[in-house]
Amino acid sequence: MGANTSQVRDLAENPNLKTLVGTKSVSENDPFWNQLISFTFISPTRSKTTKKKNSFFENNPRTGNFGALVRVFLGRTKELKISTECQDQLFIWQAHNALFMIRCLLKVFIREMSEQELHLQFSYQERAPGFCGGDEDLLEELLSNLVHLIVEVPLLDITYSILFEAVTTLLVFFSYQLFHKDILRDGLIYHSCLTSRLVKTLLYNFIRQEKCPPPATHIFEPKAEGSLLYGLASGVASGLWSVFTLGGAGSKAGVDEEHNPLPLSNQSLLLLLVLANLTDGPDWANPYRQAISCFRNTQDTSSLPVEQLHTFQINFNSLYTALCEQQRSDQATLLLYTLLHQNANMRTYMLSRTDMDNLVLPILEILYNVEERNSHHVYMALIILLILTEDDAFNRSIHEVVLKNISWYTERSLTEISLGSLLILVVIRTIQFNMTRTRDKYLHTNCLAALANMSAQFRCLHQYAAQRIISLFALLSKKHNKVLEQATQSLRGRQGDNTALPDYAQDLNVIEEVIRMMLEIINSCLCNSLHHNPNLVYALLYKRELFEQFRAHPSFQDIMQNLDTVIGFFSQRLEQAGTDLSVERVQEVIMKGVQALPIDRLKKFPELKFKYVEEDQPEDFFIPYVWSLVYNSGVGLHWSPQGIELFSMDSG
Repeated sequence: MGANTSQVRDLAENPNLKTLVGTKSVSENDPFWNQLISFTFISPTRSKTTKKKNSFFENNPRTGNFGALVRVFLGRTKELKISTECQDQLFIWQAHNALFMIRCLLKVFIREMSEQELHLQFSYQERAPGFCGGDEDLLEELLSNLVHLIVEVPLLDITYSILFEAVTTLLVFFSYQLFHKDILRDGLIYHSCLTSRLVKTLLYNFIRQEKCPPPATHIFEPKAEGSLLYGLASGVASGLWSVFTLGGAGSKAGVDEEHNPLPLSNQSLLLLLVLANLTDGPDWANPYRQAISCFRNTQDTSSLPVEQLHTFQINFNSLYTALCEQQRSDQATLLLYTLLHQNANMRTYMLSRTDMDNLVLPILEILYNVEERNSHHVYMALIILLILTEDDAFNRSIHEVVLKNISWYTERSLTEISLGSLLILVVIRTIQFNMTRTRDKYLHTNCLAALANMSAQFRCLHQYAAQRIISLFALLSKKHNKVLEQATQSLRGRQGDNTALPDYAQDLNVIEEVIRMMLEIINSCLCNSLHHNPNLVYALLYKRELFEQFRAHPSFQDIMQNLDTVIGFFSQRLEQAGTDLSVERVQEVIMKGVQALPIDRLKKFPELKFKYVEEDQPEDFFIPYVWSLVYNSGVGLHWSPQGIELFSMDSG
């Protein structure tokens, strides 16, 4: 530290670090702090700092040196905007280093102590000799300054690192949740000013997708040839660059510039998700969630209701574009879900777009690669589709968007297909995967609900999509027969036995629910858009024997009447057309028949409409999920798995 570049192995003997953790109290005005925060070492591993950490725990109550370090940083934040305007890179670098040290110490404190004990670490300085500060709460002042720094300091090459550090430090402040299995309902650090401005800034950091600047401009460029101070400053940029791209020496393998070229964007998104999912306290509604739910488009000129708090405006086009581009990451998909579910303005805007394929295709690709994704990411993608299919205009428009050569869809060459038909193919594939692998009823329910919402607006179904709908029914039929046989054999041997039904008897109920749903989806299409879907009629006729066994079944009799009417009508027409008909001739008969079939012969059923509703206490799902993303995707953050209670390490 100071004038000499430090290596991790030198830390134990570094005199400045020894002073910081030692028994001597250092005044915040001491020149020592300038030496301490002019360092260039890469973040050390936990094993190298354990001894220093223990010394600091023991000595800080007497020295108050942590509080002094915080005040040194706070003193510099007051001049950060001016330093930025003046291009004072050395000043910004030192402020960054001070904050980096605070963040490293905070991370250890939070792991080892309660919030009340953390508060004491900030207040010990008040007892130190020569202390001349006021009575304000130092922890609250630090939090407030970090928020002000994020929202007020412009994002430039020279400020990138300190803005990243401020966002990361706020994430660390909230990390108490990692070490508790129970969902935390309140905390000292949950309340903040500038709510809407912070949310807006984090969103813009995500939108801008600024790459980490290269070492030459990352922190410094020499201002004058021969200047010792600036020569040193420019020479250490690569050391701090390593902290960014490698995340510090203690971070997970593989976190490098190639995998994390957008550390500020990534970290801002993670912090935004943490803030959005803070639970409401007994007398405190989460203001960050309120800000996320009510922000509006910069193009919206209508007046706001006076009582609406935390609102702001943001460019919806830029946000939409960033969301479309970033869906490969769990956290971007979770943000998309959050906005669709909670912000009516953004949902209306997305549904009005004429390029919905840019948003829907990445979501379908997530589902298509279901084996490579964690279950939470798949759930979010499915729920997004379910929310979109609640809108009839969306369900109509997706059949008008024609796609060519979908490269990631490898089961069959699709040279030309509508977005609607592709969506049906991918959802059916997800159902089939789930039937053979995970057998997750929640996944089934959401897939079928999305298909049901779309069914009345099916238009010009691709031949392959129509085949897959009937193939899925064939698979369900086969499974039903197998389970029915097992259940029948079981019930024969259970006469007089009142214990619970075995699993396969319960399986029969589940499979019959799914079959009923599939019949309702096919029926909905036939009743509402038969004349638009000759390919579905063709697939239905080709596999007509599949449906015979369900005619007399009490659970399906009513819905089977319409399918019987359609199958009977077209079968008769084909018989009249003669035998040994070519595929083209069959299609011709069907095309004429769909115009001739009187729709009033089909029995009317209630419209199929499903709406996504969050479970009770959604935080039980979302908070562990968000923190697993922070744990696995945070840049420059590393928590040892020991001690983490919120989620299991194998939960993905």
